[in-house]
Amino acid sequence: MSRDYEEATLFLGQWGPFQKLVFFLLSASIIPNGFTGLSIVFLADTPAHRCRLPQLANLSREWRNAGIPLEDVEGRLEYSRCRRYRLELLQNYSALSLAPGLDVNVSELETESCLDGWEYSTEQYSSTIVTEWDLVCSDNWKGPFTISVFFFGVLTGSFVSGLLSDWYGRKAVLFATMAVQTGFSLVQLLSPNWEIFCILYFVVGLGQISNYVAAFVLGAEILGKSVRVIYCTIGVCIFYALGYMLLPIFAYFIRGWKMLQLALSLPGLLYIPLWRLVPESPRWLLSQGRVEEAEALIREAARKNGVTPPDVIFGPVELEDLKPRRQQSHNFLDLLRTSNIRCVTIFSVLVWMLIAIGYFGLSLSTPNLHGDPYLNCFLSAAIEVPAYAVAWLFLRMFPRRLSLSFVLFLGGIMLLFMQLIPPDLSILSTILVLIGKFGVTAAFSMIYVYSTELYPTVLRNSGVGICSMASRFSSILSPYFVYLGAYYRFLPYILMGILTLLSGILTLFLPESFKKPLPETIPQMGKVKRIKFHSACRSLMHPVDDKEEKLGDT
Repeated sequence: MSRDYEEATLFLGQWGPFQKLVFFLLSASIIPNGFTGLSIVFLADTPAHRCRLPQLANLSREWRNAGIPLEDVEGRLEYSRCRRYRLELLQNYSALSLAPGLDVNVSELETESCLDGWEYSTEQYSSTIVTEWDLVCSDNWKGPFTISVFFFGVLTGSFVSGLLSDWYGRKAVLFATMAVQTGFSLVQLLSPNWEIFCILYFVVGLGQISNYVAAFVLGAEILGKSVRVIYCTIGVCIFYALGYMLLPIFAYFIRGWKMLQLALSLPGLLYIPLWRLVPESPRWLLSQGRVEEAEALIREAARKNGVTPPDVIFGPVELEDLKPRRQQSHNFLDLLRTSNIRCVTIFSVLVWMLIAIGYFGLSLSTPNLHGDPYLNCFLSAAIEVPAYAVAWLFLRMFPRRLSLSFVLFLGGIMLLFMQLIPPDLSILSTILVLIGKFGVTAAFSMIYVYSTELYPTVLRNSGVGICSMASRFSSILSPYFVYLGAYYRFLPYILMGILTLLSGILTLFLPESFKKPLPETIPQMGKVKRIKFHSACRSLMHPVDDKEEKLGDT
């Protein structure tokens, strides 16, 4: 009687020294992803600034102080960040020994742009990439665009990481892409201009997601069934949050962007010795026909666990069963073929996109909150730990659809309440944002499991892949939601709150998958909740023949 891989390696046990070592080493490899992915929060923050006035002999100190116009910013008078009074007029009035505000109404003078650059406040930062290359005023779009470039690298890495892992192995890709992430982060310190910085940042994003995926897959393939679930939810996510929590601690003590980038990049070198400790995936070795290497690895694992392996781990029958089976050909179009799977795909893609906008938008907007930005960032990272724990508990105990909608409604409502809080209650505003971040983070963790259970085996990789890709596009857009805060401080939270609530509503129309067997074929999929607008969903694609439609909705 033939056995599958799980049965053939059952003698190893589930939680021996070998599994513990793999669990914690691979989880620890995720830590740099936490602070690399969101370091731009501090690297590209914009400090207070005003036009620089040149040191001219005939311009008195009093006139220099009056040379910057005042503007009304949310009820407060602040010096203009992008305009100054025309220098020639200031010089003329100063030469006549007139005092500003006495014989001359300074506010009526003609203004001009900051022709001599800007003066930046050093109260919070000694330097950022914004102060390095003057990414302000007419060039202020370059700040969020820098973040989008990173996430575009993440999107590209999402495409290639799976292929690279299948071709060259999980372990090789994990360490190669960790080297890419660390190496190019260090090279960024030598960037002569903003354009080169962005190109390098794209490659950092590519490496960041690739090593994350490689570690995720490697752990999932090595660890046993019971430990695998914990690794893919608690292990990976918690260690990512730990890395995220380290970011504001580094940034608090290091206020210059180059030294901060160096401090965040060097820890990647600590993972080089792990090459000898982290094993390759035996499943991948078997898929490549490298049976002797796979058996040697499993025997070494048995030695570490103190168990005796059988004389033959994989016999001829098992090896035949472990070969990939030829299945019915399916492609991307099958995700849209029938009305039921079409609606599941459309709703799932929208939910993924809206959740991603909320998660990355809130993570990037911590400098916009009242209070200390370092403390706000730390709290934003720390709130993810209980969010992941609650998500895991909800997945174990409650229906998927209601659990996901609940945390999304919680997050969306808290974000909408932000605009109702008086300015003097900044602590309450921060609490609401943290609760909103809690809900969105829990939803982001839960949606992976939920989507996996919605799609049939023949389309599961394609379905989850297209949803994940959609979330990457949203991450590219998320910096511009934060950018809107420059025009109205609450606007990003209003938009993210509305979109989060919308995602919670859309979730209610998806099928329930809790305690139901995973669908193997398209007809076995759960049905979307039918309401009046269901016919509109049918019209999004050309109708299929009645027989196929009936089969898909069964």
